[in-house]
Amino acid sequence: MAALAFAFAAGCANPAEADAQGQTDARAETDTGAEAGTERSVFAMNTYMTFTAYGQEVQDGLDAAEDLIYELESLWSVTDENSDIYRANHSGGQTVEVSDETASLVDFALQMAEKTGGALDPTIYPVLCAWGFTTDSKQVPSQTQIDALLENVDYSRIILNGKQLTVPDGMELDLGAVGKGYAGDLVAETLEDYGIESAILSLGGNIQAVGSRPDGSNWRIGIRAPWEDGQLGVLRISDAAVVTSGGYENYFEDEDGNIYWHILDPSTGRPAESGVQSVTIVGDEGRMCDALSTALFVMGAKGAEDYWKANGGFDMIIVTDDGKILITEGIAGDFTLSDGRTETVRVLEKNS
Repeated sequence: MAALAFAFAAGCANPAEADAQGQTDARAETDTGAEAGTERSVFAMNTYMTFTAYGQEVQDGLDAAEDLIYELESLWSVTDENSDIYRANHSGGQTVEVSDETASLVDFALQMAEKTGGALDPTIYPVLCAWGFTTDSKQVPSQTQIDALLENVDYSRIILNGKQLTVPDGMELDLGAVGKGYAGDLVAETLEDYGIESAILSLGGNIQAVGSRPDGSNWRIGIRAPWEDGQLGVLRISDAAVVTSGGYENYFEDEDGNIYWHILDPSTGRPAESGVQSVTIVGDEGRMCDALSTALFVMGAKGAEDYWKANGGFDMIIVTDDGKILITEGIAGDFTLSDGRTETVRVLEKNS
């Protein structure tokens, strides 16, 4: 999820309907009756992950998935001195050769930055650090400090030529807003390589469904109500990714009661004040859902709707500050509000 450093401090989602960190964005039911799934829990990318799979080679598949997650973390961490990203960030502007996986993810992040007009910018990491969202010491930086850091926030200055990556001196690249989504895609592919046709993956706020439940029914994904402990509603999906971003995932309050959240607007260097409380993206690729959940939160409801109409390829649920729920027509019939919810739901149509 979302404009986070590879501290990946996003809300954690557990398919077993319980959240290890108490910040559940989306969660999937795994009670399938007589057939019990095999579960594997991993702590990586600074978040709890849980993979539940069904099939004959499930143990071997989960072993391979766990190994893959640790390998990806070692490539993309901004703090591991041996990672591709750390080496590029601390090269003094020199070109470094990176792995195929890193090159693919950087290329995707830069493409999404371009498509979203910079609403997603993978070079905002130093500003995120200044706010303290990557540490336990959160604070409001001065405007002078923010302005100085913003001079080195510009995805278009990152150069990728094949596997040759150049991060200009003074800039830092971070893949936190797309990394978990891409990891989910690769884990899903790995499990499918082992013949697993039914699995549910939770990667710290990201849900990735491989196929449907073993009985052929859809997975039921609980979408969290922003700034509350309860659920907004339930979304039914198969073979899709679901990623939610919201300010409530990582925030702090100053002595005057002002709340600041981790999703920063790259144009201001400050928490995005776009009139939305959460954005949930549903699509075939976890990496795209991850990127868009952040970018469309920054854009706001109108910008998100315009982007969806112009580009398509995904569906979304947006909760606005004034208590409205906007849902695209492709999933409107698969979403049910929780009992007792009183929000107004408006279906977005492509041709309206």
